[in-house]
Amino acid sequence: MSSIVSAKREPGAPSQWWSQPGCSAALLIAAVVLCYWNSLGAPFLFDDAGAIAKNPTIRHLASFAVLNPPANGSTTTNRPILNLSFAVNYALNGERVWSYHALNVAIHALAALVLLGIVRRTLSGAVLRGRFGAAAPWLAFLIALLWALHPLQTETVVCIAQRTESLWSLFFLLTLYGFIRGSEHSTDHAADLTTGTPRHQVGSRPHQLILVPLWLCGSAPDGLGWYALSFSSCLLGMGTKEVMAAAPLLVLLYDRTFVAGGFSAAWRQRRTYYVALASTWLLLVWILLSAGGSRGLGAGYGLGVSWWTYLLKQSQAIVLYLKLSFWPHPLVVDYGTAVVRSVADVWWQATVVLALLLLTIWALIRKPSCGFLGAWFFVILAPSSSVMPIVTQTMAEHRMYLPLAAVVCWVVLTLYHWVGSRAAWLMGVAVVGLGFVTIARNYDYLDVVAIWADTVAKYPQNARAHNNLAWALLPQGKTAEANAHFARAVELQPDYVTGHYNWGVTLLDQGRIAEAITQLETAVRLAPIHADAHVNLGNALLRAQRAADAIPHYETALRLQPAADVHYDLGVALMAVGRDEEAAAHFQSALNLDRALPEAHYQLARLAERAGRLVDAERGYNQVLHLAPSHAGAHARLGLLLAHSGRLPAAVEHLRTAVRLAPADADAHAFLGIALLLQDQPRAAIASFEESLRLRPDDNRTRENLQLARESLR
Repeated sequence: MSSIVSAKREPGAPSQWWSQPGCSAALLIAAVVLCYWNSLGAPFLFDDAGAIAKNPTIRHLASFAVLNPPANGSTTTNRPILNLSFAVNYALNGERVWSYHALNVAIHALAALVLLGIVRRTLSGAVLRGRFGAAAPWLAFLIALLWALHPLQTETVVCIAQRTESLWSLFFLLTLYGFIRGSEHSTDHAADLTTGTPRHQVGSRPHQLILVPLWLCGSAPDGLGWYALSFSSCLLGMGTKEVMAAAPLLVLLYDRTFVAGGFSAAWRQRRTYYVALASTWLLLVWILLSAGGSRGLGAGYGLGVSWWTYLLKQSQAIVLYLKLSFWPHPLVVDYGTAVVRSVADVWWQATVVLALLLLTIWALIRKPSCGFLGAWFFVILAPSSSVMPIVTQTMAEHRMYLPLAAVVCWVVLTLYHWVGSRAAWLMGVAVVGLGFVTIARNYDYLDVVAIWADTVAKYPQNARAHNNLAWALLPQGKTAEANAHFARAVELQPDYVTGHYNWGVTLLDQGRIAEAITQLETAVRLAPIHADAHVNLGNALLRAQRAADAIPHYETALRLQPAADVHYDLGVALMAVGRDEEAAAHFQSALNLDRALPEAHYQLARLAERAGRLVDAERGYNQVLHLAPSHAGAHARLGLLLAHSGRLPAAVEHLRTAVRLAPADADAHAFLGIALLLQDQPRAAIASFEESLRLRPDDNRTRENLQLARESLR
């Protein structure tokens, strides 16, 4: 990093037209749109389900609920501003993916524009002016372009839920940019280093604008508008992601390095500003305390991962991030949840990270400009890549979104030091190559099966990737492949609750009841508070005609997460063991939670019929048909009741409807046969009884009724 300090200025450096402020901004936006245009059709993926599809708080933009995202450890947990951005998308286009992707691309383009402004003004500032001079505009443009088009950014831009990374980064960059502009305005009549124009006029020169709306901030006296932008951006960033806590520290370090010349001078000149900036931490503290000091089940201590094993894993992660910065292959959307247990497993990566960290500390003291890049890299990574375990994903490429800017800066400025203005051509070739790789990578995201197959191929030891690939294969009817990947997932990680649960549910849907019970029992053993696992285990046991064994699991699920469907399932199990009064109470509880639950009405009607309360039963079946006119069972039972009470035409009508709706229901055919026989239509009755026996050959009662119908013809 010492090359930044010793880089020489080339008096004859070319002034490329594309590096002029207006052209560079337009080219940067065009390049981002071009490279990410093919990502707009990518489906919801991975964390998108929790952030959008299963997030009820984004459904009503005008509600305060948008600022109170679910506390389930999803990407939006504790991040109200991020949640608000998804609510805006939902209000505009519901769950149509293109608008979410378009906003992600727009945020990325804006972040690149602000980075361009920061780098340009830094390189042409008082500290670095003599080293870069007229080269500052095109160097800044290349840095922003390389950063924006780097394939390592694809996960952040294309995965909708990772907007959290780009959005907080945009707020961070705006915080720093607002400070830079504010500090320029507060320096009375200091000459602009690239145009000779007094600095207090810079904000009013349209050709120097990075973002037109930011120009308005320059109208306030002494740059107060820019400082206000910096403060408000920092506040919004705190509500977007916890990493924003680094912003006040890095702004102060920037001031010390490139503006004031020292910490004491920075504090003396801008004490009020820094107090205001530090006050934004209070919002972050309040959010975290309100959530109990953690991000639900997503991050924090006491979630099964120690700070030490997580820290060891981060030495491996940081080296990987650096490698991908220089050679972005292979890119992996999910590295799973594995940690490192021993220093011996990552000794050389830990040595590299420690050496870079010590070099950064040395540079901050001896060569502050270089040290700032190192601090940018490590300070931004620190919240997610140090000692605070993020148990849902121990490594993730999106964490390099903003730290990558420091790496790109170092590479471009070092190359400029070595080869001068020829760096523009070399970096231009790199931009084209990286752009093509980014476009190619985006295609992987367009199909859920493709992206998870790609992940499994590149990172086969990731149990979650196998599970997600299996889940993606199921809608395509590839059950054999899905089962193979589920099996591999639980083999790689025997304590993988989600893998056992998903496989159990899949086996249950396939009718492989015994195998489903095995997987669901394992899920319940590993996670006794997994309510859905208890419910589905109860369902599997009920289908295995083990109703007595199912009852405790339904009861546990009700204690963990009361719900109408669980009350209903428990009622069915209680009916199966003859505990009708208790069953009726649970069916009624289900209706108290959801009045429009036809199955609960149906079972209550059946209980009334079994108890001989035929009027109540008839009323119940009619209520079912009012809610669900196509309920075959209600038509069949009501038809039988009507037949027994002598209302044969109505009975036959309901029973014919039942047969039409459920042609494989042996009971419906048998009931219709009874009604037809009572209506003195023995031939039609015989046909119905015969069809019922074809479906259920061992039904002796139907066989007896068939004999009666045949005898009536004699």
